[in-house]
Formats: sequence, structure tokens, C-alpha cells
Amino acid sequence: MRGIPDLAEIEAMDAADPLRAMRGRFVLPEGVIYLDGNSLGAASVNVFNEVETAAKQEWAQDLIRAWNTARWFDMPVELGDRLGRLIGAAPGQSVVCDTTSINIYKVLHAALAMRPERSVIVAEGDSFPTDLYMAEGVASTRPGTVLRLEGVDAPTIEELVDDRVAVILVNHVNYKSGQLRDMAALTRKAHDAGALIVWDLCHTAGAVPVDLDGSNADFAVGCTYKYLNGGPGAPAFIYAANRHHGDIRQPLSGWWGHARPFAFEQGYAAGTGIRRFLCGTQPVLSMRALKGALDLWDEVDMTAVRGKSIALTDLFIRLVEARCGAFGLELESPRNGAERGSQVSFAHPHGYQVMRALIERGVIGDFRAPSTVRFGFTPLYVGYRDVWDAVEVLEDILRTGAWQDARYAVKEAVT
Repeated sequence: MRGIPDLAEIEAMDAADPLRAMRGRFVLPEGVIYLDGNSLGAASVNVFNEVETAAKQEWAQDLIRAWNTARWFDMPVELGDRLGRLIGAAPGQSVVCDTTSINIYKVLHAALAMRPERSVIVAEGDSFPTDLYMAEGVASTRPGTVLRLEGVDAPTIEELVDDRVAVILVNHVNYKSGQLRDMAALTRKAHDAGALIVWDLCHTAGAVPVDLDGSNADFAVGCTYKYLNGGPGAPAFIYAANRHHGDIRQPLSGWWGHARPFAFEQGYAAGTGIRRFLCGTQPVLSMRALKGALDLWDEVDMTAVRGKSIALTDLFIRLVEARCGAFGLELESPRNGAERGSQVSFAHPHGYQVMRALIERGVIGDFRAPSTVRFGFTPLYVGYRDVWDAVEVLEDILRTGAWQDARYAVKEAVT
């Protein structure tokens, strides 16, 4: 594409989009351009169908029998295997369960137990806060454990890795800037130093092709309510490479992780394989909503998703800089599409007010303190015309100063 495209070129891009038909599988409010799928994905028709079946037929009619007749008990592992295709994990290495925060707690404890002679956790200083909070919580239960942070204790993670490091906890895509890390290279760096690595895939799964097995990753965690569209509070997931399964020890030893959960034995005996990361009873209706979301993903080629993601974000950057560059916006995301996830972030000194004004005009993105306006592009339901129209609204808000309206004064965070 040369120069700035006109509307006819934009419409031609939509017409040629191999994922175009997917948009009709989602329920999107009329008059809304939704660019916040990196916080909460849109609902698909498949999800509603699954939840209705689970509630009205399985729960209402089969009652407790549905744990067997509808295979509720097996869903964490079955859904884990289906999700594994999207993150480059062979069957038997992924399980859907609990929340990202809880899973980080479990997996960090497991990794530290596998490196008992080491006492350092390495993480990013600008990580999504829950990662750091949970790392702090894990360290507080293990006397002598130290947390080293990129950007605080050294400029880069690579400089923090030595023979005292037990585990590195790192985001594949930075939640704020969209910066994409080289998974294979950093994993090699960790292993060369004798450390383990945990990849947070919250802003990756469903947006960027991932090859956990091919990268020789040790562990991964992530959520399913962003690009995977599993619904608000949808269960998270854990990946553990097969080679580690015999060594997994984690402190949340609930009955679902027991080797014989229905024997009701007094003492705990860990189950086998990836089931060792299970804890308590899982949320069946949320699991079934996720099943509906994954049904749709079974039809999707991740290469096409990544290609469209880069094209959408490239277009957005070019249009914003061409039409809004004089109004104080500064690109915070990598300019090279191969180095970012499926989002674009700009800094603006009045970013909160700008985002409030955008949302009122039907362009939904989000704000991250102190000055970041963040836009997520979900290729399954965001089109090129959406990008064009969103930039038109943004330009109008900035050019006219509409963001200065008293209604948009800072009162509370934009979620």
C-alpha cells in the first residue's frame, strides 16, 4: 500500500478479507466500533447456544447426572487440548482452570520447587500488575526468595539472568505497549542459565501464533476472555511441557487434582500429568461458554489472523499519524508490525479525556495511566472500514477540542 489509502481502497480491503465472514458470527451493538477486545472479547452466537444448552438442558434436566452425561468433569482437560492448538501445545499439556492470577501462583511455586537450590524470580517492572502481585505473594511464602525486576534492577531481563535465578515470569506481549518478545530466544537464554521460564499469554492467545512446544517453553499461563472471546471472567489456562509433568508440585492441592478424586481419601495424592495443576470444582457454565468460543476457533487459521492483525494495526498507525499527528499523540507501540501484538497504544497528555470522548462517540478503546490510549484489534470481527471510521472520530475529537468538555474530567479509571 502506497501513501494513505482512500475509502474505496479501504472497502476493497474488506471485500478481499478472508476472515470477513467471521464478523457475522458475533453479536456487536449497532453504531459501535469495538477496539477493546484486548480487554474483553465480543460475544459470539456459539457462546449463547452453549450456555443455553448447559443451563436449560444439562443442568435443568440432567441435574447432577450431567457431570457424567455432559462430560462436565472432563472439560478442563478437553478444552485445554483444544486451546493447545492455538498456542502450539501438543495434547495433554494444557488445562483450562481457575484464573490467571491463581495459575501464576501455582506455576511459580511449581517452578521454584523444581529449582530448590535457587532463590530468585525475575519479572518485568512494567508487567501487568497481577503478575507482580502474585510473584510477591509467592516470594512471601518462601523465606529468602528475591524478586528481580526488568527496568528496576537492570535495563533488560537478559541482564538479570544468572545462576541464582530459578524462574522467569514474562509477558509475551506487553499489555500497555503491545511489544512482542522473542519467545524462543528468551527461553534459550533462561535454559542456558539453568532457569525455567513462564510465559504469560494473556495478550497473545488468539491474536498471535504461538509455538510453545517448538520454543521449548517450560510453562505458560493465560486468560480466555480477551482475543479468545470466552466471556467475562472466563476460566484461564496453564501449559506445562510434558518433560516436567513428573516434577510438578504446587500448593493448591484441591480435590480435582487428586489422583482419585472420588475415593475421598484423607490424605492428598497428586494426579498425573497436567491434571496436577487442577484445584477445586470448576465453573461449568463459564467452561461451556468457552467451549462455544473455541468451536468458532476450530475454523480459523492463525496465519490469516496474524496477517490481518498486522494489516489493521499498520493501517491504524498510518491513518492516525497522517490525520491526528498534529494534536499531541505519540506512538508508544513498536512501529514494526512483527514486533507488536494486536494492539496499538498512543500517549496523549489528556488521554483519559480523549478516550472518554471516543467512547461516548461509539469508539470503544481503553485508557491506561498515566497517558496511554490503547486500541485492540480483533481480526475476527474488526474490519478495515472500522479503522477508517475510528480515526475519523478521533480526528474530530482532537481537532475540535471536544475532549475538553467537562463531562470527560478525570473522575474514575476507564476500564
